[in-house]
Amino acid sequence: MTAMKVDAKVVMLGKESVGKTSLVERYVHHRFLVGPYQNTIGAAFVAKSITIGDKVVTLGIWDTAGSERYEAMSRIYYRGARAAIVCYDLTDSSSFQRARFWVKELQNCEEHCKIYLCGTKNDLIEEDRSLRQVDYHDVQDFADEIGAQHFETSSKTGNNVDGLFQKVAEDYSNSAFELMPEEKGVDLGQKKDSYFYACCHH
Repeated sequence: MTAMKVDAKVVMLGKESVGKTSLVERYVHHRFLVGPYQNTIGAAFVAKSITIGDKVVTLGIWDTAGSERYEAMSRIYYRGARAAIVCYDLTDSSSFQRARFWVKELQNCEEHCKIYLCGTKNDLIEEDRSLRQVDYHDVQDFADEIGAQHFETSSKTGNNVDGLFQKVAEDYSNSAFELMPEEKGVDLGQKKDSYFYACCHH
C-alpha cells in the first residue's frame, strides 16, 4: 500500500536575528553554522519529508526575512500557510513583542493557520540564567490564550528542534489539517492554497 502524501506549507516568522534560519539549518541539515548569518532577504524555501504512521508529510518551510522593511513581503509568503512557527529570542524581550505582532497578523489574515511559538537560543539561558528576558510562564499563558503550541529550542545544541517540527508534521498528518491528500499533480485551476505548492514544490 502506497503511503498517503501530505504537503504542508510552514512559514517561519519573527524579528530579525532571532534565529529562524538557524532553526531550519539545524532541522534540515543537522548543523549549526558559527559566525554571522547574512540576513534573509524576502524568503528562503526548503522542503523535508517525514513519515508519520502511514503518511509521508512534506514540510515546505518558508524562512522569511525578519526586518520590518520586508514586512509586506512576509505577508506574501505566509498566505495560505496552515502552520506558522513564530520565533522569539529568549534573551531579547522586544523579540517577544514582535512575535505577538505576527500572531495578531496571522489571526487577522490566516485564521486557519496553526501557530507554534518558539523561543530560541535556550543554550544561552542554560549557561547563564540571568540572560533570560522572556518568562516561560508568560509565553505559556499567551500560548494557552491563542491555542498555540509552545517550545523553547536551541539550534546550537539541537535541543527540542526536531520535536518542534515533528509536532508540526504530526498535526498535519491529522485529518483536521490535511490539505492535499493523494495529490496527483498540479491543478492550475485551483486557487489560493495551491499557488505556492504549484510554483515552489519540488
